[in-house]
Amino acid sequence: MRESRGNRRTGQRGRAPAALTVAAMLSLLAALPGCTADAPASHSAPPKRPSPSPTPVWDRSPASVAAVGDSITRGFDACAVLADCPEVSWATGTDPEVGSLALRLLGPTAAAGRSWNHARSGSRMAELPGQMTEAAAHRPELVTVMVGANDACRNSPELMTPVADFTASFEAALRTLRRTAPKAQVYVSSVPDLKRLWSTGRGSPLGKQVWKLGICASMLDDADDMGEAAQRRRARVQERVVAYNEALRSVCAKDARCRYDGGDVFAYRFEGKQLSRWDWFHPSKDGQARLAEIAYRNVTAVR
Repeated sequence: MRESRGNRRTGQRGRAPAALTVAAMLSLLAALPGCTADAPASHSAPPKRPSPSPTPVWDRSPASVAAVGDSITRGFDACAVLADCPEVSWATGTDPEVGSLALRLLGPTAAAGRSWNHARSGSRMAELPGQMTEAAAHRPELVTVMVGANDACRNSPELMTPVADFTASFEAALRTLRRTAPKAQVYVSSVPDLKRLWSTGRGSPLGKQVWKLGICASMLDDADDMGEAAQRRRARVQERVVAYNEALRSVCAKDARCRYDGGDVFAYRFEGKQLSRWDWFHPSKDGQARLAEIAYRNVTAVR
């Protein structure tokens, strides 16, 4: 059926307003600042507030200190011959002339009741888990570790503790601590440079006589022998100490609450006055003070 002319005009007039309305809308949108006809206006996001700084894992001012390790931490031969002298221990001693780590961190009053020394003269790394059990019972905020010299100081290099066993015992000691005191911090000292101690101490005739009694024979035996075999023996001991320190560093690095001293004790050049006048091997009272300085610097460092 043909559409009438009137109807066609009416239909065209009916569609015109819609077309004009769309055109008007497009024109208005184009005129708005920051807008286009085919994209919605963008809205700027509100400024973000800065995230709060995370609480550092390492507390530079712990309120209690427990010590584990060997004769060095017990102050052996520092006050009297063949005797422990824990009051001059670099870690927990009470002697103000030494200024132990505990004294520096806690002060004399607090240190008396908030520090404990569970080190034992002659101990090796294999004994550290047991010492950690004792230390952890106090729920200390900081545990100091200095052990390894006796693992290298044997009657012969063949008897030195294998590096794998040394590493496994240290890992076990940290696991033992974490079971009871999961948030305790651990400061790990490097093993001293035994070859340097030999080089320094052999200048003392008395020291060499004492060494003949069997002190660290793997390094100190036949102190004046500069032959090839003796040099190789000392080099083996030195290499083992370096390997022990690497094990301490690598195991400690896996624990967020553990700090290794970066080899500071190994690098320290102990001179005559820093060595015991009875054996020229263990730290003297002055040597203990130097160890305390190194420890305090590392424990309180920002890093």
